[in-house]
Amino acid sequence: MEPNWLVWGRALQALAQTGLTYATDQFDRERYAAIRAIAAQIMAATAGVEPGAVEAVFAAERGYATPKVGVRAAVFRDDGAILMVREASDGRWALPGGWADVNDSPRESIEREVREETGFQVVARKLAAVYDRVGPAVMPTMWPFHIYRLFFLCDIVGGAAQTSHETSEVAFFPEAAIPDDLSSNRSSRFHIERLFAHRRQPDLPTEFE
Repeated sequence: MEPNWLVWGRALQALAQTGLTYATDQFDRERYAAIRAIAAQIMAATAGVEPGAVEAVFAAERGYATPKVGVRAAVFRDDGAILMVREASDGRWALPGGWADVNDSPRESIEREVREETGFQVVARKLAAVYDRVGPAVMPTMWPFHIYRLFFLCDIVGGAAQTSHETSEVAFFPEAAIPDDLSSNRSSRFHIERLFAHRRQPDLPTEFE
């Protein structure tokens, strides 16, 4: 799904980040810093950006390198339509959600994201799926870090539709009328179809890759 240079660049960045976290020998630290610079050059050369800008992003990462965590919500209306937002960043439709925040549990993260992006207050009731961001369900993009994404089924308990600085539209769609212009790196048609399946069959187990 993704070009080799991107996979290799990520792997080198993770190796360098973890090495700089634990290495105490100055020569080893210099070698890991050099590996980080090479990873930045690989990504910058192909993406058409300055290596220094990429290396600054890498240098800001600390600690053992692990995948980042995103959260997305499937919020269904009584008639079975699913809540979606038009992302202000790319003008495409997605399930509401975003990054999990430090000091928030997964439940708190998704309930906050839905409230901020749509105006609806929700309660998360089921973790339906944990998908790898680089799996077959998404289109590849030039993202420098690996991501896991958690998909929750949520129930509306209050609020009303309202856009935010991140969303330009908020709407419900029946399964047969999901928009074609999806922000598929956030939530693809595969993701949405699986969440409809979880609504129809509440006893389905959590899916993961």
